[in-house]
Amino acid sequence: MTSANPGAPRLSALQVLACGALIVTLSMGIRHGFGLWLQPITQAQGWSRETFAFALAVQNLAWGVFGIFAGMAADRFGAFRVLVVGAVLYGLGLVGMALSTSTLTFALTTGILIGAAHAGTTYAVIYGVIGRQLPAERRSWAMGVAAAAGSFGQFLMVPVEGWLIASLGWQNALLALAAAVLLIAPLAMGLREPGFAGTAPPKREQTIVQALREAFQYRSFQLLMAGYFVCGFQVVFIGVHMPSYLKDNGLSPQVASYALALIGLFNVIGTYAAGALGQRMPKRHILAFIYFGRAVAIALFLWAPLTPMSVYLFSAVMGLLWLSTIPPTNATVAQIFGVAHLSMLGGFVFFSHQIGSFLGVWLGGYLYDRTGSYDLVWYIAIALGVFAALVNLPVREAPIARPPQRVGAAA
Repeated sequence: MTSANPGAPRLSALQVLACGALIVTLSMGIRHGFGLWLQPITQAQGWSRETFAFALAVQNLAWGVFGIFAGMAADRFGAFRVLVVGAVLYGLGLVGMALSTSTLTFALTTGILIGAAHAGTTYAVIYGVIGRQLPAERRSWAMGVAAAAGSFGQFLMVPVEGWLIASLGWQNALLALAAAVLLIAPLAMGLREPGFAGTAPPKREQTIVQALREAFQYRSFQLLMAGYFVCGFQVVFIGVHMPSYLKDNGLSPQVASYALALIGLFNVIGTYAAGALGQRMPKRHILAFIYFGRAVAIALFLWAPLTPMSVYLFSAVMGLLWLSTIPPTNATVAQIFGVAHLSMLGGFVFFSHQIGSFLGVWLGGYLYDRTGSYDLVWYIAIALGVFAALVNLPVREAPIARPPQRVGAAA
């Protein structure tokens, strides 16, 4: 259960982490700043917030759907080809986001194209490489490093995106990012896995159908998916709608930019710590703590007077808990099922995350347009955090016991 192709030479850990971290930094860093475009685009085009939110909701759902197939392709052909295709789609999607003049075109480019690009350039694909190329005793830690890179990308890129909007205008800023994201393609050269160099796929002990049937019949996999649904709902709602929430309450756009940057900065610490702790303590306890901590942080944020300082404190706390679910969740999947189909199974877990993301970002816009407030969505996020904490506690992390007749099945 430990390797997709045991006989193949491994890439160096430094090479995998450096290239993987830089790719995630760029891909996730750009994505985390999309909330900064909500008001410039809706005001310039005369669209409602729900229109913008729906396109990003489609993006998150497309990310989840395409993530399944990107994971299958990465497990079958290696990560390199998937990353290159993802980089090209990302650039095209950002160009479309800048030049779209109709809501349909905006939804197709910002939603479908960029969603598919995220599927091929973010965690599921990168974590598949980490799982295959690094030994099990370093896997959770390495996943924490990659997730921390995505957080650093948010800290680095969100202020840059705010500066680009102010300096170049929102359309030219998107075109500049479209050029920058193509750097993912040369970085992907460092993740060309030796075991995928030939035309024949690595031999596996299970077929795709067997792996999926096993995972979806396993209770702990279902619980991990339920918890990840909540993660998507919370972080995407906050990431997209918090800038507008703060502006609605009289705070400047700079406060929102600094808040998102603080989330990214503190998430570097949180994701690394979650990955490192995942090597030493039950990952289900880490996940339960993260989800319950989010619920408490949101409740206190709504209860306290809204000032720049309260926003920065909330952002720092949420940053510690932001993407720190990613290393323990994916490391648990690898620990239970092995790494032969890790990108694919990670893609299915992430699909659940993206269904939550779809609902979080879309409900934010929908309920705001109908009630004039984000309050109800904040309350839903609190309740879901408690739910996710409870469902992660029963997860069993031990490797699954496979019947002898299933071992050795040819792919």
